[in-house]
Amino acid sequence: QVQLVESGGGLVQAGGSLRLSCAASGRTYGMGWFRQAPGKEREFVAGITWRGRSTYYADSVEGRFTISRDNAKNTVYLQMNSLKPEDTAVYYCAAQGVLDWEVATRVSEYNYWGRGTQVTVSS
Repeated sequence: QVQLVESGGGLVQAGGSLRLSCAASGRTYGMGWFRQAPGKEREFVAGITWRGRSTYYADSVEGRFTISRDNAKNTVYLQMNSLKPEDTAVYYCAAQGVLDWEVATRVSEYNYWGRGTQVTVSS
């Protein structure tokens, strides 16, 4: 059973930066970040394939967020720059248990989930 543990969330002013980390125990393939704001559905933020050759971003974060991974450490990162109040949400790390050559963007495509880390951006 794969376990995912996120870290790096917190409170930041608009325009600031945060770096989220997600450490995985066990074998994972594609990984992604999702977020969920109060009263809203969980939405895709960014994803990366197994070897890190492909990434994909939601339009709302394109150009501001960067996803990366270090397979030697079994860790995926989300660098978030130019943060906006609308980025406020609980951010979840997700991992696939099967190999997929394309970036997965749907909740149903991921097998494992972390408990989430709160990101709050003040105006």
